[in-house]
Amino acid sequence: MNTKLQSMSNLQQRVIAAVIAVPFLIFCMVFSDWTFYGLFALIAILAQLEFYKLLGLNGNEPLTYYGTFCGFVLVTITFLIEKGVIPEANYYILSPLMTLIFFIKLYKAQDDKPFRNIAYTFLGVIYVALPFALVIILAFLTYRFSWQRPLGCLLLLWASDTGAYFAGTKFGKTKLFERVSPKKSWEGSVGGFLASMIVAFVLSQYFLDLKSWQWFGCGAIIVVAGTYGDLVESLFKRSIKIKDSASTIPGHGGFLDRFDGLLLSIPFIITFLKLFS
Repeated sequence: MNTKLQSMSNLQQRVIAAVIAVPFLIFCMVFSDWTFYGLFALIAILAQLEFYKLLGLNGNEPLTYYGTFCGFVLVTITFLIEKGVIPEANYYILSPLMTLIFFIKLYKAQDDKPFRNIAYTFLGVIYVALPFALVIILAFLTYRFSWQRPLGCLLLLWASDTGAYFAGTKFGKTKLFERVSPKKSWEGSVGGFLASMIVAFVLSQYFLDLKSWQWFGCGAIIVVAGTYGDLVESLFKRSIKIKDSASTIPGHGGFLDRFDGLLLSIPFIITFLKLFS
């Protein structure tokens, strides 16, 4: 099976992966708030493990499993608080939990650069787990669970990625940020923007949790911040001289590759919706 997949083109692998994964993702998001939480908690764990594994390729020694545990606790506490199961005071649990990172590193005598690895451990929680906790908040933005907002944002992200891929492949000539990502082009970005705006219009007709102008605003944010998210991850991968974060998802790379645009766009989306709801 793996040999057959590897013999296919990148586009064919992308299509097969999408046909299998997208219905599963949508089902988990729509079925209940608990399956929604389980889905994003799992993705956060896998993406964070990926992130720490990549750091290890450069000889770094972050606290892979403890850092991932902290990220999981952050996502879980956020869900339980937003759902109303536990009070907001439980966020304080994260303070001593994160402080223990310093204590653990204190006893790792073989670590030559402990503070650098402490910083990388914190970065895994902030860069990977925190955005997925914000996705949970997005679902409960009006103090009740709704899958429309997070699913709509994912559809906008997928539309932007797909539009940029096809427009860049067909028309891409003007490099967007050649130093970091030689394949990205301004033409691809325009294609991604147009695709995102089309999907934003469709969402405004059927997903009524947000107003039309809010969907268009989210689409614009995702195109800009999502592109930067992709560039940031490309910069990270170039710094450790790899192409993909993993080969977990055929045609897409790893979970970081698939959700890099979401990681940096969701903080802007939450802020935009909180300020202009």
